Formats: sequence, C-alpha cells, structure tokens
Amino acid sequence: MLATYVEHLNRLWLEEFFEVEPTDEMMFNDPESSIIEPGGQIFFILDHEIPVGTCAIFPLSADEYELSKMAVEPAYRRQGYGNQLMEAALNFAREAGAQRISLITDTELADAIRLYQRYGFQTIPYIQDPRYKRGNVRMELCIN
Repeated sequence: MLATYVEHLNRLWLEEFFEVEPTDEMMFNDPESSIIEPGGQIFFILDHEIPVGTCAIFPLSADEYELSKMAVEPAYRRQGYGNQLMEAALNFAREAGAQRISLITDTELADAIRLYQRYGFQTIPYIQDPRYKRGNVRMELCIN
C-alpha cells in the first residue's frame, strides 16, 4: 500500500514536468528497501486517511541525507502541506544525526525551490547525478 501512494503522488508531478525514470520506478516499486531499510523515512499528509502529500528522506552517508520524492496533490497545494512535510523530514534527519541535507531539483520547479530556500537550503555547484536525467539544481542545508 505504501508503494502505491508514493508512486501515485509522485507520478503526478513527474509526468507533468519530466518523465518517470528507472530510479523513480525502483523507489516506487520497493520504497521499503530503497528508502526505509537504509535508515530513511517516508512521510505522508492525510486527508480522511487518504495520503495527499508525501516526501522521503534517506541517508547518502553517515552525515548526509537526501530529501526526495516530495509531492502534494494539486488540489491540496498552497495549504501549508509542503511546510509540514519539510519540517517532519528535517526533524527526522536532525534526530538521526545528519550534518547536511541535500536535494536535486530543477529550475522548472520554481515553487519547490522557493520552499527549499525558505528553509535555508543553498544552491551548491551542480554535478550531474547519474541516477537522473532531469535536475539542474543541487541544494544543501547544513544542520546540527
């Protein structure tokens, strides 16, 4: 069931702006082993027990976590759910001992970039991530 909601919510924005890539499919098909088992977490916003927003955070190394797969159903956007997801993910990473949180985004996702900036994420030099064709912005937040 978890995989179904992660996939549904993320396919909406991926197909609107880009395309679903093999790394996305891997996370959709088995979020337990790709996100949770390595020490990550998936958060959801529920409306009457139906997920309408989600994000994931997982370790890249002992001190760096990656924020990923943040999505909110279009009808629920601009209601503060992105902030709630962000706060949950940041708190999880802090409690796990992360020193940095990074993410990959794209200039096409201006609203998302503004959200990340509000939380203190800074743009850092971008090196193409072999996991994705999309993405032209790398951001990082130093914590703890």
